[in-house]
Amino acid sequence: MDRPIDYGRYEKGRHLNYWEVDRVLQWEVRRTYPGDELAFGVEQLSSFGEAVGQVVADNSDYVDDHGPELHTYDEHGEVRNEVRYPAEHRENEEIAYGHGIVADSFRAPPGREEPLSKLHNLAMEYLLSYADGGLTCPVAMTAGVALVLEKFDDGDLAEVFEGLTARSAEEVVEGAMFLTEKQGGSDVGATETVARRDDEGNWRLYGEKWFCSNVDAEAKLVLARREGAPEGTDGLSLFLVPHTVDGEPNDMLCRRLKDKLGTVSVPTGEVELDGSLGYLVGETERGFKYMTEMLNLERLSNAVAACAHMGRALLEATVHAANREAFGTTIDQFPLMREDLVDMAVDHEAATAYSFEAARVFAERERTGDDDAYRLMRALVPVAKYRTGRMAVDTCSYAMEVLGGNGYVDDFVTNRLLRDAQVLPIWEGTSNILSLDLLRALDREDAHEPLLAEIDRRLDAAEHPYLADLAAEVREEYHALAEEMAALGAGDEEYAQSKAKRLADHVFEVFTAALLVAEAQQRIDDGDARKALVAERFVDNYLREGRGISDGDRFPLEHFDAVVRFAPVDPEQLHEAVPADD
Repeated sequence: MDRPIDYGRYEKGRHLNYWEVDRVLQWEVRRTYPGDELAFGVEQLSSFGEAVGQVVADNSDYVDDHGPELHTYDEHGEVRNEVRYPAEHRENEEIAYGHGIVADSFRAPPGREEPLSKLHNLAMEYLLSYADGGLTCPVAMTAGVALVLEKFDDGDLAEVFEGLTARSAEEVVEGAMFLTEKQGGSDVGATETVARRDDEGNWRLYGEKWFCSNVDAEAKLVLARREGAPEGTDGLSLFLVPHTVDGEPNDMLCRRLKDKLGTVSVPTGEVELDGSLGYLVGETERGFKYMTEMLNLERLSNAVAACAHMGRALLEATVHAANREAFGTTIDQFPLMREDLVDMAVDHEAATAYSFEAARVFAERERTGDDDAYRLMRALVPVAKYRTGRMAVDTCSYAMEVLGGNGYVDDFVTNRLLRDAQVLPIWEGTSNILSLDLLRALDREDAHEPLLAEIDRRLDAAEHPYLADLAAEVREEYHALAEEMAALGAGDEEYAQSKAKRLADHVFEVFTAALLVAEAQQRIDDGDARKALVAERFVDNYLREGRGISDGDRFPLEHFDAVVRFAPVDPEQLHEAVPADD
């Protein structure tokens, strides 16, 4: 069994290996990776976790203070659209791409005959987000553009695909996705950008994109409507738009960079397309469908980034609490702090378990094309992105509070973690949009069928008496969830939409509870009952009613070392907690 983590031996949450210190990530990787990829993947993740903790973390703080600069014009007033980056940012890019963060899930890495699954790309992004959530954005979009070309390009853009999946920052062609327009926002069907043929038969794009992250990416996916095409999303085509053509700006103007709250390391700007050359991807009028394939991956990237923000924030808070003395002892000995750290740890573990399960299902669908995996993925992914984004903001905010005044100032990373986390509920669809997407998945793709079947299967795995009692509680919520889905499906559309977010919350809570119960049984079979305590606390926090003031609950006081410090728990100890039969 693993020893408990002594957080007091660290001064702060850097200059250490993030893979080695994050046992939640280790477990989820070992649970979800295909068996033939696990040993290779773990070696890669450990190497990358060391580089992120030792180098990227410090570089990212510097880049936050000295971010990229846009130079729209040169000294002669000619349009250049050049973004200049600090050397520290370039070093971070070389570390990320050089470790195969994108390449290894699309091409066979050195030492293997086949690429790793898309799950590996997401696990690497998790580690990168421990230090630089801003850089994770262009990395994720590079993988997203590569996915679209892998699935839908007929070969004309093979050279671009090769660049997207290169294994060095010097060779890589970064990707981006330009969707947002002033009048549209989340309403992609309101896109006003148009595509016209020029005299030579090339596609030229005209329009304005309002929120363009990674503004200087060489391979941008842009939605536009051909003249005469239908209104709404059905009439949209997808184009690959290079940033430059033969070394010159591609008839576009990068007006300015947004002055953002956080994610400084990724330049986000406003772009005018004035006859920009574009290459049609796939069939005309299927652009929105193609883009949704990228969105599924981007939403998972957002979710694992959110979990990583929670993990880093928890690490900083726990290290501080183990070292900060007040009233004669370290503050992690005080009951209120113990309860707070326990619940932060449970939230991080729950969010990570849900996100990696959604990522596993996504990777399975990409590998096999299985219809049930697709339908289950359609239910899990929007909920993963919605709930983890909100949880990351809350966790980072409280970690800042744990550090007190230090946490509020730029000298300490919790300040940046909160600023960076605040965009996670916004990127790739807001909470309302994602909740409505869940409704569409349930209505149009019968996603409730594999979702409920998967919850049922997980609950059936509970064999230990402690878990069997817990599973029985969760099963009551499972039946309630099934009834809620049926009721919303049979009711009017306005009412269903008004309850969509509550339904998404309930899906997350019931699915995660069932998942944690099943994981706990696996861990008990391996001789450690710690995960059962995590499942118990999650159910208590999210599926049981009451304020918990006079209920005699001493869970945080009795199980702090197990939950927060990962002290192993003998399964025999659980028998003491099983209620006696009446």
